[in-house]
Amino acid sequence: MNLIRSLVPCVCSALLITGCATRFDLQGHRGARGLAPENTLSAFSTALEVGVTTLELDVGITRDGVMVISHDRYLNADVARDAKGKHLSERGPTIASITFSDLQQYDVGQLKPGSNYAKSFPDQKSVDGERVPTLKSLFALAERRGARDIRFNIETKISPNAASETLAPEPFVRALIAEIRAAGLTSRATIQSFDWRTLQIAQREAPEIVTVYLTSQQGAGDTVQVGKPGASSWLAGFDVDNYEGSVPKLVKAAGGTVWSPNYKDVTEALVRESHALGLKIVPWTVNDAPDWTRLLDWKVDGIITDYPDRLRAVMAARGMTLPPSYPAK
Repeated sequence: MNLIRSLVPCVCSALLITGCATRFDLQGHRGARGLAPENTLSAFSTALEVGVTTLELDVGITRDGVMVISHDRYLNADVARDAKGKHLSERGPTIASITFSDLQQYDVGQLKPGSNYAKSFPDQKSVDGERVPTLKSLFALAERRGARDIRFNIETKISPNAASETLAPEPFVRALIAEIRAAGLTSRATIQSFDWRTLQIAQREAPEIVTVYLTSQQGAGDTVQVGKPGASSWLAGFDVDNYEGSVPKLVKAAGGTVWSPNYKDVTEALVRESHALGLKIVPWTVNDAPDWTRLLDWKVDGIITDYPDRLRAVMAARGMTLPPSYPAK
């Protein structure tokens, strides 16, 4: 009986995304970007202390083949400081063009004062000395905290419109799959992307790892392009207009089980359609109480947020089950 009880958290974690469990998926975006520097061990540590179901993050690969956690394909001047402690004056080198050792020369623990980024996240606490971490170091952090039911939603930061800035899709995805398998986390990791080429490769080469189909239909960032001639470059040859203009039907046709749309694109009808097709729907990136309330009322399966602490408070007020927290020991 004790053995059975010990297996329950792991089983529930594995079933959370794939459709058999009912637990709501509270995802900390880039760790907890509203509270700590994005995609750093401090941000992930903060999210673990708050208590989330899933750590959402982004990965890139250095010139010498080290998989690191970074949202941008290059060093962002609003985030990165040089060895003299000064923020970069312009976009820095791509992650793929420098070695891991070179990357570690940059401090990513403080937003550039006065930047639009800093103005957007006034509650983010700086942590001087933070470096771009490896994916392995995040897995190790969760293990040290005893967070053996925490999930990892890992985005491939690769673009069909910037081929020279990253590895090609196949070696990129194979390297990520190898990292996940080596850590024994195939049941607790998902691979997500706007670039559906990477998801098609993941489904073919690692069917045991759930894929998450990211989309946005907002302005210049529209990756779907309903009603426009031909398939969007982001969608691996799939054309939404061949599926009645329905993104849920498109995701289903691509072999997806989880759709993660820009929250501004979500309607109650789309939530119902997704569920009727057997899809989970987890909108991104939702930071305001009215939007949380509306989406929870519509019964989305999870929410990605920069403020997991605030969303937890909304969940608690609604009587929802909260994920455990893992404070530093």
